[in-house]
Amino acid sequence: MPGYRSSLTVQDDDGRPSEIPGSVDGASRLLRLADLARQLQAEPIAEEARELAARVSEGRFYVACVGQFKRGKSTLLNALVGHDIVPTGFIPVTAVPTVIRFGNKLHARVRMRDGSWRDIATTELKEYVTEELNPENKKGVDGAEAFVPSPLLSSGMCFVDTPGLGSVFTGNTATTQAFIPHIDAALVVVGADPPIAGEELALVEAVGKQVQDLILVINKADRTSDAERSAAVSFTRGVLEKRLHRPMTEVFEVSAIERMENRGPLRDWGKLLARLHHLDDESGRSLVRAACERGLQRLNEQLVAVISEDRDALQRPIEASKRRIELMKRTINEAERSMRELGFLFMAEQQRISDLFGERHRQFFHIAWAESEKEFDEALPSVSRGFGPEYRRRTMRLAQEIARRKVMPWLKPEQEEGERQYRAAATRFVEMGNNFLKKLADAGLSELTRMPNALDPEKGFRVRSRFTFEDFITIASPPSPLRWLADVFLPLVGARKVITNEAREFLKHLLETNISRVQYDVLNRIEDSRGRLEAEIRKLLHEISRIAEQALDRARKVKEDGAPAVLLAIDRLDQLEQALSTLA
Repeated sequence: MPGYRSSLTVQDDDGRPSEIPGSVDGASRLLRLADLARQLQAEPIAEEARELAARVSEGRFYVACVGQFKRGKSTLLNALVGHDIVPTGFIPVTAVPTVIRFGNKLHARVRMRDGSWRDIATTELKEYVTEELNPENKKGVDGAEAFVPSPLLSSGMCFVDTPGLGSVFTGNTATTQAFIPHIDAALVVVGADPPIAGEELALVEAVGKQVQDLILVINKADRTSDAERSAAVSFTRGVLEKRLHRPMTEVFEVSAIERMENRGPLRDWGKLLARLHHLDDESGRSLVRAACERGLQRLNEQLVAVISEDRDALQRPIEASKRRIELMKRTINEAERSMRELGFLFMAEQQRISDLFGERHRQFFHIAWAESEKEFDEALPSVSRGFGPEYRRRTMRLAQEIARRKVMPWLKPEQEEGERQYRAAATRFVEMGNNFLKKLADAGLSELTRMPNALDPEKGFRVRSRFTFEDFITIASPPSPLRWLADVFLPLVGARKVITNEAREFLKHLLETNISRVQYDVLNRIEDSRGRLEAEIRKLLHEISRIAEQALDRARKVKEDGAPAVLLAIDRLDQLEQALSTLA
């Protein structure tokens, strides 16, 4: 089954009652669906149905913490449950979704791809769920669970630490997107600098279409001014209300790191906890029921597709099925050739875009350098003089601050223009992919009616920005003892101007370098996004062929036993479909 396989289990760790009022019927329907899936040899669907039945009967609902990486999601969850349970860091940390649920004692476990569970200490969790120790999930971890004796989780609420959206590691964004169908409510963690970004906005929109409860949190409030946070709150609320077509509730301003270290002002921390408790008290059961119904509908549709494919394969001659599959493969090969040909056109388009951004780079630098040099000269008299090495550090820091103020606001419009240019160039790829899907459908391949038209011409960059501002610390604070001694004596001989001139040149170097880094970041995102788009098209087309081949294999085995066996198999499929209809 395509999609995320959740890390839930039928085991209940904490000894709480295994049923909540109103959950028995939903859980029993899910178990019945799991049995039907088992009869259809659709074990992944059966397994997901059993796991969903377990959490429905136990009253567990998921509050996923979503957002871009570096928003402090893991730190926020640790602060909410009162334990340093999930790993945190300054690089993209989370590699797989981690469910944080109630337990009488601290411990954790991970689920491997073969379905087995491995009990571990919470201190070992980082070895399985972090990019540093499990890069791109090479250890094959399906999910992780951490058990915490937190009163906030005692009634069934479970937090989910999702991989940061737009991670530099390609598998992580897909993992977060695949988890969306399992989300019951969401903590949307954004920042003030910058506010909500394009990829975050798309994710929140996708989550918001499924769930009503979106709790917006601006984290790292200790690192921004009141004016910056106020502007970010207003901007975030306005953007989300426009996208989701509904009013947004309060935005909570917090600093998770301050709460973990028990320092600083509380800000909106008490209000955030009250909101979560209210969600648990007032909405917990309805969220569980909604999760049950969503799961039943989704899994039911997948099983109906399996039945339809098997029935079609049984009713059509084997040779006809083979011809259909051959047609699929020819069409896919044709698509591969077309993509290669389009690739050369895309390369030419990328060169045009590169020239465009090169010119934008030159124009911006010309303006930014003139403004920055003027700003530097105006601010220089206010820099405290005193000891020579200290004066160097202050002037170099001034250069860094001015360069950052000029470059960082420019980053966003450059990325937006780059995305606009990419969409225009990628439209032909998207049109080509959708045309091949239509061609297959027109050829009478019914599988196409059950495949999503996943190639969206409006989808922008498929990879995140890798831009980071380069401060050149080693230049700003040279470690050379000779340089330090020179700085000591320069003020004494009236040569302080040597330091200011070097700081001015440093400012120019910072601008040139970071403006170029912005340009390269945008161009690299265009190149990488193009590769990801091609991979999406190939995956979609090959998935169609795989579905048909599996149905043919099953039909061939039945037909080996003769016509009566085929009639019995079709009758059995009809009965299973009727049973699914009853469940739905």
